[in-house]
Amino acid sequence: MSAVPSLAPRALYEEVAELIRQRIFRRELEPGSWIDELQIAKAYGISRTPLREALKVLAAEGLVTMKVRRGAYVTEVSEKDLRDVYHLLSLLESDAAAVVAQTASPADLKKLQSLHAELEAAGKPGKEKHDKFFEVNEAFHMCLLELAQNKWRDQMVADLRKVMKLNRHNSLFKTGRITESLAEHQAIMAALNAKDPVATAARMQAHFANGLMAASASQTSAN
Repeated sequence: MSAVPSLAPRALYEEVAELIRQRIFRRELEPGSWIDELQIAKAYGISRTPLREALKVLAAEGLVTMKVRRGAYVTEVSEKDLRDVYHLLSLLESDAAAVVAQTASPADLKKLQSLHAELEAAGKPGKEKHDKFFEVNEAFHMCLLELAQNKWRDQMVADLRKVMKLNRHNSLFKTGRITESLAEHQAIMAALNAKDPVATAARMQAHFANGLMAASASQTSAN
C-alpha cells in the first residue's frame, strides 16, 4: 500500500490565508496597502511558499490584488464594485428569504428571532457594540441561507460577503445606520413570521438597497 500523502502544506497556507484575511477585515491591512511578504513571513515564522499560496487564495476571493512586478495589495473596492456586490447579494439573499418564508418551521423562526434579539442588544442606541453587531448580523444572514438549503447559493454569498467586508465598517459608522438596519431586520422578521414570501423578498431587497446607499456615502466621504 502506498503511503498517504501529507496534508500539512495545504493546512499551513490555508491557516496563513485566514490570518491575513482577518487582518484585512480588522483594517490592520488597509485597502490599497502593499502586503510586505518578507515582513509577514518573518512574523509568522514561515517560508515565502505557503505565504504566496495563501495570497493566491485571497486573490481568488477578491480580497487581494496581484500586480505584475509589484507584488500583492489589499483590494480597494470601487463604487462600481460595491454596486455589483450588493446587487448580487440582494438577488441571492432575497430569494433565500422567500424560500424560508415558505418552508421555515416554528423552531427555525425561533432561531432567527433569537439572533435578531442579539442584534438588537448589540445595536442598542448609545451603547452600540460594532464588532458584536457585525458578527451577529452575519450570523443572522448565514442562518437564513442555511435554512434555505442551497449549498451553491451559500458559497456564492460567502465569497461576495468577504468583498463586502472590505467596506462594512465604514457603512455602519454612518450616523443612524445601525438603527435603520435593525428596523429593516425587524421588517424581515415580521414578513417571515407572516409566511409571506413576496413581502420577505421585498424587505430583504430594501435592506440591501439601503445598505448600498450607506456604503456608497461612507466611501465618498472617505475619499
